Amino acid sequence: MIIRKKFDFENAHIVRNCSSKRCRESIHGHSYRVEVLLESHFLDNAGMVYDFGLMRGAIRDIIDSFDHATTVWSGDDENYVREMKKISARWVELPFNPSAEQFSRVIFALIDRVLSLTQMQNGERGVRLNSVIVHETGNGYAQCFREDVENENMGKIEFDKIKFSPQVMSEWDDPKMMERIILGQKFINPKEC
Repeated sequence: MIIRKKFDFENAHIVRNCSSKRCRESIHGHSYRVEVLLESHFLDNAGMVYDFGLMRGAIRDIIDSFDHATTVWSGDDENYVREMKKISARWVELPFNPSAEQFSRVIFALIDRVLSLTQMQNGERGVRLNSVIVHETGNGYAQCFREDVENENMGKIEFDKIKFSPQVMSEWDDPKMMERIILGQKFINPKEC
């Protein structure tokens, strides 16, 4: 069975080297919609794959990290990267261009890592991330599956190369969430949410 939860965020970026002149030369923003699809062949003690309320923790914080933020590519012009970080309290730095495709891969990789490290509390079993869909516009989206994250032809995702501003990290329920993801430390679901 597959369940789906939707999240929204506003983000600004430049996508260098793309075909569209406006996208590659100008900072612009989108109202993104993210769909997180979880699957399991089991139901928990309440007859659910995964309580939607549990998605208000680390999963929500990962996606919210991009909200009202500027996302920059670490390989972009160093003056641009430095200035964006200077003028924006909320920024994200990725080791590749911040396209919808890469957003979906990064969000998938982070959520997948959190789920794999999570100690369940209510009989959840076999819960896996099926895919992540990132809608960049009302009619255009990128959908990431596990094989896309593991595909080095699309750029290897290294958690230690994904950087969040101090402001973003201070707003997480667990300000050390990224450190725990990198180190592989356990997350424990609350018994109640």
